[in-house]
Amino acid sequence: MTKPRTISKPSDFRSRPVKLGPRFLRAFEFAAEKHKGQTRKASTIPYIAHLMGVASIVLEAGGDEDLAIAALLHDVVEDCGGASTLKEIRRRFGARVAKVVEGCTDSDVDPKPPWQERKESYIRHLKKADADTRLVSAADKLHNVRSILADYRAIGESVWSRFSGGREGTLWYYRSLREEFLKRKPNRVTRDFDLAVSELESLAEGRNIA
Repeated sequence: MTKPRTISKPSDFRSRPVKLGPRFLRAFEFAAEKHKGQTRKASTIPYIAHLMGVASIVLEAGGDEDLAIAALLHDVVEDCGGASTLKEIRRRFGARVAKVVEGCTDSDVDPKPPWQERKESYIRHLKKADADTRLVSAADKLHNVRSILADYRAIGESVWSRFSGGREGTLWYYRSLREEFLKRKPNRVTRDFDLAVSELESLAEGRNIA
């Protein structure tokens, strides 16, 4: 039997429009400059496309300007400078944004620790993370899973070669994230993440999707 899809409740949506001002534009320019020349895994898609996608998910889920900015910047520390970049984010965009970005970072050193160690540490960190960090993190992971699903449909099993954890490690990671995100009150993003991971599992196991 096909699992019924869950429809987001009206309470998930904002009651007032969010105004995105000069800070958001500065954050976009900052992210675009820091990630200049970077692309998504095994593609020619500019990395900024992922950051815009995460920011869109956060805003659609009710996030405010600070959280949208954090979404744009969530990979800057990990990929573009480490701890010194976090200090710059705090100075330019404030403590709340910096806290969320730090909470979405699984490593701020180069070279990074081994993949499994980093992912296990990140999941442990999420257990104590605040709601702001968990929202941006879930939006990031949701956008990633949707990208994997699109690529899986296009190229099949070879998609797993793009990931350090391979097929089993990647599935373990997203299943573990789903389990952690669903421990708290579900929201639009975590429900969609649950559905996306279930769809990825079904494709990986060769099951038909209705």
